[in-house]
Amino acid sequence: MPNILWVDDEIHMLKGHLLFLEGKGYSFETCNNGIDALEEFERQPFDAVFLDENMPGLTGLEVLERMKSIRPEVPVVMITKSEEESIMEMAIGSKIADYLIKPVNPNQVLLSLKKILKGKELVTQQATRGYQQVFGKLTMDMQSLRSWEEWANFYKELLRWELELDQSSEDGLKSVLATQKNEANELFGRFISNNYESWFSSNERPMLSHEVVGNVVAPQIRKGEKVFFVVIDNLRLDQWMVIKPRISEDFNIASENIYSSILPSATQYARNALFAGMVPADIKKKMPQYWKEEHEEGSKNEFEGELFAEQLKSLGLGDKQVRYHKVTNMRVANKFVSNIHQNKQADVVALVYNFVDTLSHARTDVEVIRELASDDNAYRRVTATWFEGSPLRKALKWAAENGFKVVLTTDHGTVNVNKATKVVGTRDLTTNLRFKNGNGMSYQGKHSFVVKSPEKIGLPKHHIVDEYIFALNDHFYAYPNNFNHYVKYYRNTYQHGGVSLEELIIPYVVLDAK
Repeated sequence: MPNILWVDDEIHMLKGHLLFLEGKGYSFETCNNGIDALEEFERQPFDAVFLDENMPGLTGLEVLERMKSIRPEVPVVMITKSEEESIMEMAIGSKIADYLIKPVNPNQVLLSLKKILKGKELVTQQATRGYQQVFGKLTMDMQSLRSWEEWANFYKELLRWELELDQSSEDGLKSVLATQKNEANELFGRFISNNYESWFSSNERPMLSHEVVGNVVAPQIRKGEKVFFVVIDNLRLDQWMVIKPRISEDFNIASENIYSSILPSATQYARNALFAGMVPADIKKKMPQYWKEEHEEGSKNEFEGELFAEQLKSLGLGDKQVRYHKVTNMRVANKFVSNIHQNKQADVVALVYNFVDTLSHARTDVEVIRELASDDNAYRRVTATWFEGSPLRKALKWAAENGFKVVLTTDHGTVNVNKATKVVGTRDLTTNLRFKNGNGMSYQGKHSFVVKSPEKIGLPKHHIVDEYIFALNDHFYAYPNNFNHYVKYYRNTYQHGGVSLEELIIPYVVLDAK
């Protein structure tokens, strides 16, 4: 039974309230002055405190300060005669859990108690009931999805329930949702296998990587906006959803949409296409100086700034002052923020921010990161915690203060892989775990989307018989040699390059400063 301390210099007049609330399952200790209240507060634990703001002797605010120094975690509800601004400010700042205006009635008090003591439990119960009610409908709906838009909307709905159940202790229900999501990924893999090639010869398709700048960034520039174009590498849709509340503190979200990463959903291909405004095969053909093959040494994305400038020129925006920056670690991030004022006169600032990509790779290689981001829920929490105090957030605030329109997006997502599938090929086979390209490969077709004519989906090839294979759902490719080692090392890690809801369905947003 929750034990509540109620402090009021007219406590004798609240007898009826106390009897009503005791009948609802709460027990009370009462005091009529601040000194006795503090002694009682130190003597025994309480689940909550109701505190009159206007008392003789020690005032309610003085008692509040002392209580917070003794046990800051105990929620305090301030009871006041008027809606004073200082009381409301404390409520907003969470120094008090709630405030009530006199005269209070018992139902007001009961509602406040439920909110502060059972709020999370009630939200959890509601989420649990809600998902149980829609489970059958979701299962039926996924069988009839025929278009990209339908799949995108369905995925957003799945993620909405996933985020709601993150707050629940119902592990069984979370497992059911994970199974449902896995089934959805199996069906999505079939959808992509059946339709992806046709997207390159039809207008019936989602916006793809190479179309984002032309369709989203360029129109803002043409309207005379100064644009801060941010690409967070590897940002999944669910990760966007958990940082969105923080973004909303500083920005109004003018538009929020999704697009599809091209295949391979990997940085060399998807992000180069994003900055070039071309599919990879065209980059290699038209600007070979900016394209590096898989087997070549060095970064495969070192010419993004040049590709971006060339794309803007082709869009008739070559007269704009453009700055390009890439953040690869915390040192570079802090240096960028320290010198960010140097970009004030630019028309377009492009920023590639690599934290999420770094996190996914660190999770593979560093045991402590595996523990911190042990599953999708934890992965999201780490992302939200990072963003809260990150240099990126400071950079976005700077952009808002200096009149920039912000376009924020990513190049591809990432998926937690769990099932190894064997592949055999020549020595120069691609090293990526989620896709392979080459010739003479041997693989399990049921685990792969196979493309035997790469040119039909805008991909380059080295030999006339080259083909690409993309891992479906949560599979990853492993060689027969040291197969068990590969499986142990890479299982339950985050990878990208293949076909999954998480890798392909990704966000882009346009933000206005508040």
